[in-house]
Amino acid sequence: MSYDRTVRLAETDFATAAVRQALADQGFGILTEIDVQATLKAKLGHDMEDYLILGACNPPLAHQALEADRSIGLLLPCNVVVRRDGDHTLVQALDPGTMVTLTGLDVLKPVADEATARLDAALSALSAT
Repeated sequence: MSYDRTVRLAETDFATAAVRQALADQGFGILTEIDVQATLKAKLGHDMEDYLILGACNPPLAHQALEADRSIGLLLPCNVVVRRDGDHTLVQALDPGTMVTLTGLDVLKPVADEATARLDAALSALSAT
């Protein structure tokens, strides 16, 4: 089972401004940011490629999902990973359909479908630039 939606960008610069804008254009705000590369370097002395986790949230969709199941916060498709992969940048998001698959709650399907459409639009906008 695939659980991600991914776009590979040919950019050589690791810039997240375009990712942030593409998400914002689809109604997602960035609530958190985790610089995994810097954290692992500071805490473990480990060097790794650029790796950033953006905590993206679309409040109306999150509200709908939480109204259907309060525990769904565990599965909300909030994390968007921006990471270096060789000469490319990968932008990855959790496939919102995973919420429906794992919970078996059909009431979440409309939320997952809309979140999927919005995330796909954001990812498509990135690959078009």
